[in-house]
Amino acid sequence: MTVAIILLVIFLTHPIYAQDKDWDRTVAAAKKEGQVVVAGSPDLVMRRKVIPKFTARYGIKIEYLAGRSSRIAARVRTERDAGLSTVDVFMAGIGTTTRTLYPEKLIQPLKPLLVLPEVVNGSKWKIGRLWFADPEKKYVIRAFNRLGSFCIVNTDYVKPEEIRAAKDLLNPKWKEKISVDDPTVPGTGANTAAQFLMQFGEEFVKRLYVDQKPGVTRNRRQLADWLARGTYPICLNCRDDDLLPLKRSGFNVTRIFQVSDMEVNVGGSPWWLSAASNPPNPNAQKVFVNWIITKEALETYSRGYRNATLRTDVDESFLDRRSLPQPGVKYFDNHEWNWAATGRRKASRDAAKLLKRLMGR
Repeated sequence: MTVAIILLVIFLTHPIYAQDKDWDRTVAAAKKEGQVVVAGSPDLVMRRKVIPKFTARYGIKIEYLAGRSSRIAARVRTERDAGLSTVDVFMAGIGTTTRTLYPEKLIQPLKPLLVLPEVVNGSKWKIGRLWFADPEKKYVIRAFNRLGSFCIVNTDYVKPEEIRAAKDLLNPKWKEKISVDDPTVPGTGANTAAQFLMQFGEEFVKRLYVDQKPGVTRNRRQLADWLARGTYPICLNCRDDDLLPLKRSGFNVTRIFQVSDMEVNVGGSPWWLSAASNPPNPNAQKVFVNWIITKEALETYSRGYRNATLRTDVDESFLDRRSLPQPGVKYFDNHEWNWAATGRRKASRDAAKLLKRLMGR
């Protein structure tokens, strides 16, 4: 009986042991490669928190290529045409991922690379599994899911209860008090204008973007500065990760998540994970794509960006509860694959074209 039990234990634990040995070999090979090249947007959390933790854990250097996702994708495309390959991992925006990386086959299936138990275990994820966002369900991981702000206000000038509905923005009281990212060029500002156009029509867009005389800029720091100083105390496109530094500096700024006449946006920022085709460091690539969606890594990002992740084991006690999607509530998924790939782009172009005409540009 004792021998049988011992054999049963060996049989049951052998796959785990073998898996551990395979992982150890992958890590050892990754250390020989020496580095992993990760491409993403400018990211202080990555540089200050994530890179040191990864390097300390595995002894592998991260070369981080920071820049606009579209520019990095263009670089990788050019390199591929020349027979070169310099990037291992993309942590890119949804637009670049859906419109360039995936359709142009600059990425390989990510699913076969994911092996860590805490990564592939469905109980560790809020939807019961890894969220592969791409149509084939194997190339692109969505690791975050949070409610976006409708706007951010400086409460020294605007009481949150004064913005109960999107149509409240049309109050003459807020003329020359609203700031927006430039809606006439592709980007966040045009995306917001597109949603207003779809929901309320051209007259609303004209009244908001022309008659209300908003402050318009393409500089996110300018938006945050205007908000903090009260120059434009209502900001439609300030980034949520710019809010915390303002609060730490003593400015009374707060997010308004929900209004009565529009669905709340839900999204997967700050990045989408994919694995580059023909990576220069395939073992380091595998180690990184596994680790970056572990509890350790995603909790680091969650704290740095105040973003809700899709993991069940990440501490969320420090998050604004209003930013957490609730079961059974209908939201507008601004990062749904097809919408991000085609619908949003077309709607944004329509909005930008309209606003160029209305603004006389």
